[in-house]
Amino acid sequence: MGVLTGLYPQRVFDYFEELTRIPRGSGNEKAVSDYLVSFAKEHDLFYVQDAANNVIIIKEASAGYEAEEPIIMQGHMDMVAVKDADCPLSLEHDALALAVEGDTIYARGTSLGGDDGIALAYALAVLEDETLSHPRLEAVFTTDEEVGMNGAAAIDLSVLKGRRLLNIDSEEEGILTVGCAGGVRVHSVIPVKRECCRGVLAHVRIHGLQGGHSGAEINKQRGNANCLMGRFLNRLSDKMPYALASCTGGTKDNAIPVEAEAELIIPEKEQEALVTAVTEYEQILKKEFANRDAGVQVSLTFDEDNNVPEYDALDESSTKTVARFLTSVPDGVQAMSTDIKGLVETSLNMGIVRLTENGLETDHSIRSSVASAKDALREKVTALSALAGGAVSCHGDYPAWEYRSESPLRESMIAQYREMFGKEPKVEVIHAGLECGLLSAKLPGLDCVSFGPDLTDIHTTSERMHIASVGRMYEYLRALIQKK
Repeated sequence: MGVLTGLYPQRVFDYFEELTRIPRGSGNEKAVSDYLVSFAKEHDLFYVQDAANNVIIIKEASAGYEAEEPIIMQGHMDMVAVKDADCPLSLEHDALALAVEGDTIYARGTSLGGDDGIALAYALAVLEDETLSHPRLEAVFTTDEEVGMNGAAAIDLSVLKGRRLLNIDSEEEGILTVGCAGGVRVHSVIPVKRECCRGVLAHVRIHGLQGGHSGAEINKQRGNANCLMGRFLNRLSDKMPYALASCTGGTKDNAIPVEAEAELIIPEKEQEALVTAVTEYEQILKKEFANRDAGVQVSLTFDEDNNVPEYDALDESSTKTVARFLTSVPDGVQAMSTDIKGLVETSLNMGIVRLTENGLETDHSIRSSVASAKDALREKVTALSALAGGAVSCHGDYPAWEYRSESPLRESMIAQYREMFGKEPKVEVIHAGLECGLLSAKLPGLDCVSFGPDLTDIHTTSERMHIASVGRMYEYLRALIQKK
């Protein structure tokens, strides 16, 4: 028996549990792609698997539905694979450790991958169901969505006949998403110089932050550990001498980083001054983020070595350059929409910081519903990198999904939701990225709507999938498919 045995809808949860046994972090999707192909073969369904590991599975219409317009079900295979510092699992090789608590499912010590494993589980349950009356079903499963929508950019959709697409990649029941921001990833490298220096090795750690999705939750203005570390290092430059030996923070460019660490080499006589500086900074952050990220902490430990050994660290100029760059890069919401109240128009998240042999390497996720604003923010990061003597490379550039004034699919889904649940769904455009913009460019006339069950704290180790909501949205999906 599986951990999810006995939950409704059982076949959906059976497939979801099977998927959690297959590591599928972005860039590691070959195994789950092959799993989908095996499903198609087992059920004698037409399939296509391409070089990017995208998979399309097609099931012909059931009796009486041959004349109905096909329906496309779409979701992505990859998940944002993150884990707690003390979690022993390998996200590249191990199954997730599922658990059920009340009406929620989570994974112990790691993200759950409900985004977007639930889309795959829904689609597989629908495709295997011989009791379901349906038009031609075209299931599209893409790769590398979380790192730039590379699968959607590469996929060939010429085998599809449908022009109605159900994107099952939203995380709040009762919301029908009909448009989203575009985005681009920016990787910056700032060269540094190192030297040997003597002193005391100090470890500074910023932690206790909530993090979250850099699109869906950027409006909550939670603390970004990388930016907060840069701010600390820059402040410290005015208080005492130090050399930066290492700096790391974050794991994914599209997840708001919850932790950052730095190693500093300081003169022996400055230990007390550093303690004071850390204490003061923690107090500042706790006051500043009291209503947004109250758990923020700044910790300090020293390596005890009476011999005061030599360390490899950045020279004075490079230390200052790194501190200034990290504190200068814009972060969070940059502009709100003037067309839609409450919608973020443009944002930036510095999700990853690493001090490597190549220099200071940072990864940024830029989003905007206005193409020129997205380009302007990318140019700003490029200019800041150049001022620091570095350069950038860009990838994963995808267009915004524009709102359609006329959408028969949207109106049909609104009517079906009202009929089933006795209330109006919320129709909205979001700041997070979805693949519908790329897919629409490949299929002229494509009518898309995104929906899904309740998922909370996605892209973090606190991620939860809400069981009753999964059941309700599955029944909604089945009703949409059977509707004539």
